[in-house]
Amino acid sequence: MEIQGLVQEIIEGRRLIRGDDLSFFRTISLKDLCRGADNIREELCGNSIDLCSIINGKGGRCSEDCKFCSQSSHFHTDAKEYSLLHRQEILADCKKHADKKVHRYSIVTAGRDLNEKELKEVCLAYKMMHEECKIDLCASHGILSDQALLALKENGVSMYHQNIETSIRNFNNICTTHSYEDKISVIRGAQKIGLRVCSGGIIGMGETFQDRLDMAISLAELEVQSIPINVLMPIKGTPFELLEPLTEDEILRTIAIFRFINPTASIRLAAGRSLMKDSGKSAFRAGANATITGDLLTTSGHNISEDKEMIVQMGFDI
Repeated sequence: MEIQGLVQEIIEGRRLIRGDDLSFFRTISLKDLCRGADNIREELCGNSIDLCSIINGKGGRCSEDCKFCSQSSHFHTDAKEYSLLHRQEILADCKKHADKKVHRYSIVTAGRDLNEKELKEVCLAYKMMHEECKIDLCASHGILSDQALLALKENGVSMYHQNIETSIRNFNNICTTHSYEDKISVIRGAQKIGLRVCSGGIIGMGETFQDRLDMAISLAELEVQSIPINVLMPIKGTPFELLEPLTEDEILRTIAIFRFINPTASIRLAAGRSLMKDSGKSAFRAGANATITGDLLTTSGHNISEDKEMIVQMGFDI
């Protein structure tokens, strides 16, 4: 495969689809692959880096059995357990992030979905943030109905987050309490009412290279605009606690491949940046053009000021 020729074809409108022979992604020079992904990013997405932050609005006691997650009630971990935070506490945190010029802010809650009382409370929180903070609002509350998604939109939410996690083939190895199809249904429901979608997954959970390709293609088929790539941080007490962390080369190759397959999406660095040198600096030259900044859910995040300084020093705009 002549990689620069493919890069130019993608820039001019070609899209890689299911059924294409993508085996070359496994063996091609990582340096050439990353350079090509960076070219695609620059030509089709520009030079800006999108920053988002999240707050863990409800912790622990989750009914789902996702094997990577410390918040599942099926496993014994040290994750904190607490009910939904009060809207004033969430608002105060959002204001801090808005003052730091973060572009997006999301409440993330543990659990399969929200009950009626919780939905009402988060809607009030989003309404207050929408009215008082100059920041785009995202939401991540599990497998919600179309009616619940509409309520979020009516209170200021513009994007809904629902990771597909992995390939359809591999999904049952990750979770059995809900299905891949459940997630697709939420994504389609959000799109139907006019919400943008943030959906990606986790790499390093024992999946094959083909599983990663399949996940990237599925996200392209879903026309997802924001794709967070998490790298598994094995957590003691979960079924994946003994898995070997991915190497930086594996992470960069995956990021670059996702850029080739999703050339106009925001490829967003999420959990696992600490597995790379310099807080993942090289990933921004491998096709990434967005990142979560600040504290993540149950793993240490990245300092917003340091992230912004690094991004500007690399020549990007914020």
